[in-house]
Amino acid sequence: MTFNTLRPFASKFIDPLADYFVRYEVSPNTVSIASLICAFFAGLSFYYSPASREFILLAGILVILNSIFDALDGIIARKSNRATPRGDFLDHVIDRYSDVFIICSIFFAGYVSWQLGVTAIVGVLLTSYLGTQAQALSLGRYYGGIMGRADRLVVIIFASFGNFAFPVPIAGFSILGWAVILIAVTSHITAIQRIYYIWKELQ
Repeated sequence: MTFNTLRPFASKFIDPLADYFVRYEVSPNTVSIASLICAFFAGLSFYYSPASREFILLAGILVILNSIFDALDGIIARKSNRATPRGDFLDHVIDRYSDVFIICSIFFAGYVSWQLGVTAIVGVLLTSYLGTQAQALSLGRYYGGIMGRADRLVVIIFASFGNFAFPVPIAGFSILGWAVILIAVTSHITAIQRIYYIWKELQ
């Protein structure tokens, strides 16, 4: 995961925010649900953005909020000694629903064909499944590969703002459309990387 290496840098900003939530006894599950709500409204904004360009800017902001809340819930759980298997399960479920809301809404809006969109969401879900499958096989949660969830969100955020600033198609696709194509290709490459890693470790 490329952007996973930036976690130590991001923690300088996330940790103080997590401390604030812990101080006011905000449940990590509440933060997880907040991330889902942001993803849902980001999806709606992407879907309606072809009719009004401002919606794509709103979608990018909501994806940022989804990313922040998604990073916060686990940190809050650890800092407040409230980390539980149920919370971890909820976090993974919400992440998958968030992926579906965001990716599917982009291709439902027509930024790419449904064939490319389905290819992207299948790659995303398969990549995530393989990460948790490694954990189920007692190999630990595996985040390896060139396109993890943090990478996808960063690509979508930058593509959203780029598409807002420069909505003209490039070689047949908008910037957001090219982002989905990039995610489609790299997610399947990541899936192959994770399959190889798990297969090798199980020898």
